[in-house]
Amino acid sequence: MKKRLPPLNWLRTFELSAQHLNFTQAAHELNLTQAAISQQIKGLESQLGVSLFKRLPRGLELTEAGRAYIPVVHEAIERLVVATDELFGQNRNRDLNIRVSLVFFNSWLAPRLGEFRQLHPEVGLRISSNIWTDQTPVDADLEIRHGLGKWSGFSCDRLSWDQLIPVCSPTYMDMALKGHSGELTPKLLSNCTLLHVLGYNEGWGHWLNKNGYPELKPAQSMQLDSLLPALELAVQNQGVALGRTCLVQAQLDSQQLIAPFSQSLSTDEAFYLAVPDNQHQHADAQTFRTWLIAEAKKHPEAE
Repeated sequence: MKKRLPPLNWLRTFELSAQHLNFTQAAHELNLTQAAISQQIKGLESQLGVSLFKRLPRGLELTEAGRAYIPVVHEAIERLVVATDELFGQNRNRDLNIRVSLVFFNSWLAPRLGEFRQLHPEVGLRISSNIWTDQTPVDADLEIRHGLGKWSGFSCDRLSWDQLIPVCSPTYMDMALKGHSGELTPKLLSNCTLLHVLGYNEGWGHWLNKNGYPELKPAQSMQLDSLLPALELAVQNQGVALGRTCLVQAQLDSQQLIAPFSQSLSTDEAFYLAVPDNQHQHADAQTFRTWLIAEAKKHPEAE
């Protein structure tokens, strides 16, 4: 059976008493009385079953057991002090932990993050990705989630105001148009592969129904667990993805993707910055939040 460890305050008292070889000086440094220091040392000696000091008329002297024990105690306390300061010391050495939807990071946040780092080079960032909200433990300082902005235990700021638009590569649309003449309408999707993304309430079925094509059947379909691979497949001429404007604008501008139809649909779902309610706020969290919301409001449809 392992021997019970003495209380940490007793060990700290022993360390300072051994350093000064004087209970009065140790008491002054710890803001305690000399009697309290003496009582703690007696308690430590009683638990260990040995004497750590020789009480002399003009001070103290470490016993053999005390001399053997003090290096171990000193090292343990020093390591604890260093680790505590690194992890919790006024958040000076802890990065701001942000968990973010991967497609939002790649398409929206990453191109803007350089500006934040230039404005706030003192803020360290640790960024990790999430796919599904219910798989995400609540240990991040801030999260960027997709949904309706109603999660228990979080305060949320809306970041996106999107239109749902079908997107594909110009090459893929040329293939779908073979033998077709006349106006481009969503009826052409019956000749296409639709790239479905799991987890979105506002997916292909929602878009087709709202735009008057509830019975349309595509030639083929493919299911993916994230919009990121769906957009990549669209770029690679593999089908038509349902894009959100904040995520596909750069690809539309570069003509990697095109929006072949005039029909679009406003979304109720959006990306939100979610801040845990009952969690100590990182010192840099408000700095990042203020910057992020200001960037989101530059979107032409932001309210």
